[in-house]
Amino acid sequence: MDRLDGDPVALARHCLEEMKAEETVEIDLAGKTSIADTMIITSGRSHRHVGAIADRLQQVLKAAGIGPLRVEGVPACDWVLIDAGDLIVHVFRPEVRGFYNLEKMWGADRPHERIAG
Repeated sequence: MDRLDGDPVALARHCLEEMKAEETVEIDLAGKTSIADTMIITSGRSHRHVGAIADRLQQVLKAAGIGPLRVEGVPACDWVLIDAGDLIVHVFRPEVRGFYNLEKMWGADRPHERIAG
């Protein structure tokens, strides 16, 4: 994982793949807002899966020296938000993700912004 060190987006992407997160979308926010440069939206299959993805992602980012992290949505695990500064990750249960539809809000419905996998 040396090639990923220091790049929070690459670390997050790799971690989400390892944790079998589903329907991962990466949105480039540079120039759209000052809150972050990148937003990743992904889904877990259940409350437990969402919690496990969020926990592992926090561990990976902290181990890489990325932080401080702000985390919201635990212990309910319907929607966990991890704010890592220039990177924001939303981990949803599918039903909750569909309700809030952040991809549409941030314009990620363009095919080139989807992550393959």
